[in-house]
Amino acid sequence: MTQPTLTTRALNRALLARQSLLERAAGTSAVELVGSIGALQAQYWPAPPVALWSRLADFDAAELYAALAERRLVTGTLLRATLHLVTARDHPAYAVATDASGATAWRRTGDRAPLPELERLRAQLPAFAAAGVGPRTAEEITAFVEAHVARLPAEAAPEEEVAWQREHGWRPFRGTVTLVRAPEDGEWGPGKPEAYLPGPGLTDPPDPEEALREVIRRHLRAFGPAAPDDVAQWIGWRTTPVKAALADLADELVCFREEGGGSRPLYDLPDAPRPPEDTPAPVRLLPWFDSLLLAYAPARRGRVLPEAHRAAVYAKANLQVRPTFLVDGMVAGTWSLERRGRRAALTLRPLEPLTPATRRALLDEAERLVHFCRPDATAHDVTLDE
Repeated sequence: MTQPTLTTRALNRALLARQSLLERAAGTSAVELVGSIGALQAQYWPAPPVALWSRLADFDAAELYAALAERRLVTGTLLRATLHLVTARDHPAYAVATDASGATAWRRTGDRAPLPELERLRAQLPAFAAAGVGPRTAEEITAFVEAHVARLPAEAAPEEEVAWQREHGWRPFRGTVTLVRAPEDGEWGPGKPEAYLPGPGLTDPPDPEEALREVIRRHLRAFGPAAPDDVAQWIGWRTTPVKAALADLADELVCFREEGGGSRPLYDLPDAPRPPEDTPAPVRLLPWFDSLLLAYAPARRGRVLPEAHRAAVYAKANLQVRPTFLVDGMVAGTWSLERRGRRAALTLRPLEPLTPATRRALLDEAERLVHFCRPDATAHDVTLDE
């Protein structure tokens, strides 16, 4: 059977629809939205509120912080060993799939021979975190680990590995999917959460194969249609097992081809939105590390990022993904935010010419965003740096 072909513009509109960027979602909660748009990058803590503001009508950051305090949303080390924000319901599948990918392996030296005593110690971290009066700090977890390591024979805790871990505060060791982040004082807000609690739903975790299939479904729902290498890139797996998992899911998926005669199959959920390619797309401002710019294989991000703008968005020197803005659904510039005394200043930097109507829409959107990001500033400035 011939597979239908989707143009780049049609793929763009499908992506924007699923990410609530064609029209801000109304009548839905932040928790429901995160469940539908997939794991949100959260290594830079100011990013999630902006990502939700761009996608939710009348969003108030207090809703995000309340959902985190109630543990309906959680943030922790997940896909590609990077901090992500997910729903508590989705966390087990993401956690198991991430662990199975090997991304959170903690060993850094030696021949990687099994160290069962240290693996058992690592498995005790959630129980230790749960036994605290509040979230456990990194220092408390390090002290717990050190106390156990001191009682182990040398062969169970090789000196070279222990020395490396100590030098780095045991960060890879505590970067396990079984822990989630929380503020040390329990008060959620703009401050980065750096203490630890046990992750939800891991006392009876899903089977790794089913977890992988479920994470693939979530990827397609949030970013599809997508090819195996797109999914593999986002979830941190090798492409071959992702292909096999997609083959297992074939009966519940539909398949497309991308324009240009490409041989890659694009898989999707049958009932996922695929609006007409001429659907209007308003200007939108996206945060640092937005998922849109990372959810596909690096060479396959043209549905939202023109090749000519790649270098302006991805800062290789410090591995940053700059905040961007969309015009007609495509990245057309970057933006930055800074505090100047008691004033907040947002600067827009177009990467291509803008029409007068687009300038007006962009300035209006940026004006609302700078007020959202810095409500305590006494003045808010927006500059279009053309």
